[in-house]
Amino acid sequence: MPTSTYFIIGIFIVFGLLEFAYTNFFSKDEQTRDDAIVEILGSAVLVILTQPAIILFVQFAMGNIVPDWANAIAGINIFAAIALFLIFDDMTQYWLHRASHNFEWLYNLHRAHHNAKYMSIRLVYRNNFFYYLFMPGIWFSAVLIYLGLGWVFAGYIVFKMLVIVGAHSDVAWDKKLYAIPALSPIMWVLERTISTPATHHAHHGRHKEDDAVNYKGNFGNLLFFWDVLFGTAKITRRYPKSYGVENLEEISAARMLAWPIFRAKPQTMKKNLDSGEQIDKVVF
Repeated sequence: MPTSTYFIIGIFIVFGLLEFAYTNFFSKDEQTRDDAIVEILGSAVLVILTQPAIILFVQFAMGNIVPDWANAIAGINIFAAIALFLIFDDMTQYWLHRASHNFEWLYNLHRAHHNAKYMSIRLVYRNNFFYYLFMPGIWFSAVLIYLGLGWVFAGYIVFKMLVIVGAHSDVAWDKKLYAIPALSPIMWVLERTISTPATHHAHHGRHKEDDAVNYKGNFGNLLFFWDVLFGTAKITRRYPKSYGVENLEEISAARMLAWPIFRAKPQTMKKNLDSGEQIDKVVF
C-alpha cells in the first residue's frame, strides 16, 4: 500500500476521533439506517473498485497505445506538476460538481451526497456507485501518473484529502480561527483559496432562505478559488441551520446508490434550476 494511503487513513482517523469526541460520530442528528448503508457501500465501491480500476485501465491502455509516453514528463518542475493536477484534477472536479447541480441525470448520481441531514467526514465519498466513473479528474490523474507524475500525486492527494475531509467535518476548525482578530487577514486569504467548513457547509445547507446557504455554489473541492474565479462563491463565515435537500421526495438507499438501475416514475418538483434553488423535474 502506498505511503500516501497511510497518511490519508490517518487524516480520516484524526477527524473521526474529533467527531467522536465532540459531535457523536456514530449518531448524527436526523440520521437514518439508510445513511449508514449509503456511506459504507458508496465509499467501499469507490476505494476498492472504481478508482483502482480506472487507474489500472489507463495504465494498461496507454501502455499499449503510447508506450513511449511512460514517464515522459517525470522530470518537470514540481510547481508545474502541481499546477497540472490542480487544473486537470481539481478544476475539472469543480466543473463536474457544478454540472451535477444543473443537469438532472448528473444530480441523480450526486444526490446521495446531499441527502444526509448532517455534516461529517462520513460524507466525503458518499455518492452513487456510477458518479465517480464520470469524474474526469480521476481519469486525468491516472494519465498524469502514467506520464511520470506519480511522485507528485502522492503528496498532492494527501493535501487534497486533508482539505476535503476538514471541510466536510462537523468539527468546524475554522470557527475558532475566525474569532481571533489578528488572524483575520490570513483567514480572508485562506477562505478564498481552499475549501473550509464555513464555505463548504454552505453548499450542503437545506433551506434557501437561510442566508448561510449556497446550494447552487461553493462547489470547490481542494481549491475554493475556482468558485471565486468562476463566480459561484459565497462567503459568510456562518454555518447553515440545517443540512440536506429540501422539497424533494424521500428516496431509498438503493436509488441513491444505484440509479438508474433503481428508479421511480418521473417526478416534477417545485424547484427551478435557474432560481438558485435545488433541482427541478428530477428523475430518481
